[in-house]
Amino acid sequence: MPVVADPNVLVGLTTSDDAAVYRITDDLAIVLTVDYFTPVVDDPYEFGRIAVTNALSDVYAMGARPVLALNLVGYPARTRPMDALKAILRGGADQATAAGVSIVGGHSIDDPEPKYGLCVMGFVNPNEVLTNAGAQVGDRLILTKPIGTGIIATAIKKDVASPEVTARAIEVMTTLNGPAAEIAKRIGCNACTDVTGFGLLGHLHEMALASCVGARITASAVPSIEGVMDLIEQDMVPGGTEANLDHLNALGAVEWSEDVPLETRLLLCDAQTAGGLLLSVPPERADKMVESLQAAKVLTAAQIGEIIADPEECRIRIQP
Repeated sequence: MPVVADPNVLVGLTTSDDAAVYRITDDLAIVLTVDYFTPVVDDPYEFGRIAVTNALSDVYAMGARPVLALNLVGYPARTRPMDALKAILRGGADQATAAGVSIVGGHSIDDPEPKYGLCVMGFVNPNEVLTNAGAQVGDRLILTKPIGTGIIATAIKKDVASPEVTARAIEVMTTLNGPAAEIAKRIGCNACTDVTGFGLLGHLHEMALASCVGARITASAVPSIEGVMDLIEQDMVPGGTEANLDHLNALGAVEWSEDVPLETRLLLCDAQTAGGLLLSVPPERADKMVESLQAAKVLTAAQIGEIIADPEECRIRIQP
């Protein structure tokens, strides 16, 4: 892609950030993103809610307030019942309403495989934009949702996931990141990203590269959805998760302690849907950030590691 020269483009392609930011005035910028995917659960209504949660997350990760959205739909209208599509759109509309977002139209195509998501616009003060490029040495890394949804989604497709595990994954994937983002802005963080398809370590690697730093993660401190390790042992690991691990290893981006087993490595690279926010927080604010997230009943407020100096290689070091 060509480099954008417009000075009003505050955030574009260069840092692999979650959304684009365009300055309108000194006090107003718009945030723009798009995201859609194939079903990750069997229930079409819940799939709609999950897809909207996932799309809105990119706006929250930029410190912005999502306000307006367009539906993006692919559906096999000639071979599948339209009731399922109606349920998908109803789930999406209900979740958007819960977030205070208006869906005002969209576009649909006839597609052999169902797909749904949103193009989302949000507002932010240009001086309050959060990006993944500001992490500082000494920052604490805080994660606001447990990981493992990619593995569970694969287990759902193969009819292996229990109803209890499925319900826990749906709860994670339909929890909006808005409250966590508001707290992150109020308490103050140096960098932020949401954890989605590249997995926890993939998105942390993007943050490290954009910030010219390294990171240290304590694997045992990373929260996971209850039951997900059992599914890894049953070989329910999706191809995307394995590709994430292979990619990071090929880059030499991660230094693994020998005491970190393969199952844990796969979990840390699991391709997430509607994952949590990963916050890089100044050390003097970390405890207050955790306390505030807990008080707001955010799913998790786990300190999982810290930012370290490594301006040349930007590697992630994983300890047990």
